[in-house]
Amino acid sequence: MEEQKGLVQEPKSTKERVVCCIGDVHGFITKIQNLWSNLESLIDPSDFETALIIFLGDYCDRGPDTRKVIDFLISLPSKYPKQSHVFLCGNHDLAFAAFVGVLPAPPDGVEFSETWKEYESSEDLEGWYKGDGYEKMHLQGRMWAGSMKVSFDPFKGTEFKGSIYDARPTFESYGVPHGSADLMKAVPDEHKKFLADLVWVHEENDKARGVEEQLKYLKARDTGVPKVEALSGRKNVWDIPKELTENPTIVLSGHHGKLHIEGLRLIIDEGGGLENNPVAAVVLPSRKIVRDTDVLSK
Repeated sequence: MEEQKGLVQEPKSTKERVVCCIGDVHGFITKIQNLWSNLESLIDPSDFETALIIFLGDYCDRGPDTRKVIDFLISLPSKYPKQSHVFLCGNHDLAFAAFVGVLPAPPDGVEFSETWKEYESSEDLEGWYKGDGYEKMHLQGRMWAGSMKVSFDPFKGTEFKGSIYDARPTFESYGVPHGSADLMKAVPDEHKKFLADLVWVHEENDKARGVEEQLKYLKARDTGVPKVEALSGRKNVWDIPKELTENPTIVLSGHHGKLHIEGLRLIIDEGGGLENNPVAAVVLPSRKIVRDTDVLSK
């Protein structure tokens, strides 16, 4: 299935509940605050008050304010009690959760150390974490807190910020150095609960026929695998599954660092965690794109 994915049944002709799908925030508090303000201004107040808000994941890393971003997200249900809020897990969030020890245990008594084996050839280059608690840590947590042996990321065209996940700013937002085990104590309990409760998939209307096994796997959050392709895949999760075109269902995700609107397949991640790129959202059923950089007329 699609990375950090949401499924929304194709809207009918009658008025539907407004759904706002918000792309990767990556630690930029001002961007998400501005985007939220723009959504609140552009959407009819009665519709916004009862909207379904789906965050597509990747709340941490790259930007400087992960701690403030999570505080903002945690505050929404009490500030907007008539809204529904869905917080999907991105690959960065899964890795953060792995490091602070809040991932669900693998099934069948498998140890997290079993997840290291498939990718152990990358351990030296990626400088996997070997500090306190690493022996019982999922692979992604070790990668997340690691220290890259090279400085430049050719995929993004930017310098690595500590690890392959660019996690240094997240550590610093909690007041600890990158790669420090002190982060495990510095992250507040409510933030750990937020990370622990993130879902891997969200389905509206329960009508995604033909992909039940994939949905079952994602809903189970099986952490016995070293890499969750549905959260971190690229080309292999770009296209909409054939089964979902036969029973028209909108498939949404973030993660790709692109804004892609084509038929039923929507990818909402215009920012990619880059400082000068916007954080975007799509509003359904209108499919209007809203950005934090939009300047609205008074």
